[in-house]
Amino acid sequence: MSDLLDPTNQRILRELLADARIPMTELARKVGLSKTPVALRVRQLEDAGLITGYRAILSPLKLGLSHVTYIEVRVTDTRQKALEAFNTAVRAIPEVEECYMIAGGFDYLLKVRSRDMAHYRQIMAESISSLPYVHATSSHVAMEAVIEQGGATI
Repeated sequence: MSDLLDPTNQRILRELLADARIPMTELARKVGLSKTPVALRVRQLEDAGLITGYRAILSPLKLGLSHVTYIEVRVTDTRQKALEAFNTAVRAIPEVEECYMIAGGFDYLLKVRSRDMAHYRQIMAESISSLPYVHATSSHVAMEAVIEQGGATI
């Protein structure tokens, strides 16, 4: 895998992170190769699973979703079947932007995006609290996004 991340491929990945819709001819110009070798390298990066897809990134603020809350979740059962039930159910809540299983004082950390506090309270009451095996939650409201980005960087 490390030979796949040579300096040229790293430049290709950085350019694609900045603009996934960049034309191959422009990408080739920026990395100093012709179009065909760059297209081949991009295909190799995709086949190796380093590039897993391309997507539109929407502006939460323009969509009116400026309220971010992080929720610590403690569950009553940490056996595999219970964790799988929780994982499946939490994936079905569209307002949950991220969910991580955590090693530490709680079991899961959720990032929930909502319009405002009233909307968040509704999500908490109707969705988060009814997730399977939830024992307790603790909410932390974000005051300002200092760094916010999706995906990995190179």
